Amino acid sequence: MRELIRRIAAATPADRDRGVDALRALAILGVMLGHWLVTALVADSGTVRVVSPLHQLPQLTPASWLFQTLAVFFLVGGQMAARSWAAVRARGGTYRRWVGARTVRLFRPVVAVLVVWSMVAGALLIAGAGLDTVRTLGKLALSPLWFLLVFAVLTAATPLVARLHPLWPLAVVLHIDLIRFGMGGPAWLGWANVAAGWLVPYCLGAAWARGGLRGRATGWVLLLGGTATTTGLVLWAGYPAAMVGVPGAGISNLSPPTLAAVTFGLAQCGAALLLLGPLRRLLQRPAVWAVVALMNLSAMTLFLWHQTAMMAVTAVGLLTGGFLPGLHTLPDGAGWVLARLAWLPVFTLALLVCWSAFRTYEQGLRSGTMVIREGRPTEARAVRRA
Repeated sequence: MRELIRRIAAATPADRDRGVDALRALAILGVMLGHWLVTALVADSGTVRVVSPLHQLPQLTPASWLFQTLAVFFLVGGQMAARSWAAVRARGGTYRRWVGARTVRLFRPVVAVLVVWSMVAGALLIAGAGLDTVRTLGKLALSPLWFLLVFAVLTAATPLVARLHPLWPLAVVLHIDLIRFGMGGPAWLGWANVAAGWLVPYCLGAAWARGGLRGRATGWVLLLGGTATTTGLVLWAGYPAAMVGVPGAGISNLSPPTLAAVTFGLAQCGAALLLLGPLRRLLQRPAVWAVVALMNLSAMTLFLWHQTAMMAVTAVGLLTGGFLPGLHTLPDGAGWVLARLAWLPVFTLALLVCWSAFRTYEQGLRSGTMVIREGRPTEARAVRRA
């Protein structure tokens, strides 16, 4: 372990902004923990169905404020993509090669997920599982793919949006919500917010890459302004307080994104900027930085397989012959919450098994010397400069 920590520290450039990597790791961790906490697989009558604890226990709504961290990921993604594109242009590189390389790296681990779940779905149907159960499990396993599709589109559009002011996509979200909710417009119009809504933090990240967002004042303005606006939208404009979708709710803040979700994301971006200083100081410790670097190395693998890990534990639990609290039972009280928290280490262990089996699809290279390349650590035979 000490040798691995030493290798990672030796391969990290002195001018690397470790705080940015930490923000991405925290964003991925938040999404995974959020899914594990607010997604309940209830087994009854021979079928498996998804139930949201937020529907049964609305007092858990603040958990969605803590763990819905997608805006931070888009903030960091915009910053890294804009910096990478600027560096490629300075070296005389082409857009085709740049976007091709980033797209392949983003979607390479997706192939493994699709192949494995195609076989799992087939095996379940052959074994006699109901179509509804297979559809529920497959939808849960593949749900992270929507995020990758949006992120890939924004990445490909980086040369066009890198200098776009975040207020422009924010204005689009505002007007679409006014038409949908204020004027009784068609619900399908809201899906334009999938691009416009996440473009807001992405453009903030691009502005950050250009040298903007300097000083703690910007972070405080985003945090306080975003919090105040979101609070007003929830209290007086009828937006739901939960920042994730809740089955049965009339409005979802996430599917598609609403103005409240976007302003909440601005508050999160402000908090992320304010955390940069403390994170940078903390990550001067080699052991802490090694954990963050390794998580970034397999960020997409962890993200794509975390739902599968939870479902695997749930399936194995059924072999006991009964329904285990916090795993198969209805989330209807504090007892379920405590039981679910106790299952988190088991989910983590299952995810590590998935990681060990599928991480090579993301890294794409055989193990060797740790090197930092294209804004993330990679394993290669020899250290190579980006």
